[in-house]
Amino acid sequence: MNRIDAIQPAAPRRDLPPFRSGDTVRVHVNITEGDKQRIQIFEGVVIRRRGRGASATFTVRKVTYGVGVERIFPSESPNIKKVEIKSRGHVRRARLYYLRELRGKKARLRSKVRDVSGLISEEEAEGGVGVREEEIAAAEPDDAQANDEPADDASEETQDEPSDESGEGAEETEAKEEESS
Repeated sequence: MNRIDAIQPAAPRRDLPPFRSGDTVRVHVNITEGDKQRIQIFEGVVIRRRGRGASATFTVRKVTYGVGVERIFPSESPNIKKVEIKSRGHVRRARLYYLRELRGKKARLRSKVRDVSGLISEEEAEGGVGVREEEIAAAEPDDAQANDEPADDASEETQDEPSDESGEGAEETEAKEEESS
């Protein structure tokens, strides 16, 4: 057993979530100023993870007032109270140093698409979008007829043909009138 193994803790820290390069994280850090202590939150993109065991570190980058700020955190530090994963980023590199050169919207990372099959019920997955599209299509012709017909057409219809609310055609109405007279 060498000296480093004797100093390192037997079990690594388990309360940190499994995050990777490209993830946006919020690191809650204990800050000591004189005899006062407070928690400071550092939020940014993980641009690098390095090492294993007690010597493992991760680097978080954020841009504040147009100035890029990077901070290196030891994973085993007792000053790190909590790490929250705010969003997952889809990157194809382990070291995101190229973000230092990018500005504005170009510095944004694509977000990782999650599998949403577990978030919806089985009925919605089976019936799915097709049922909803049919409902919308059925409702649209009624709306289209109501919006496309001008008000003058309705008044002309009542003048030319007798309106029949029973749904019978004009020929059937005329036949009934002749029979009654």
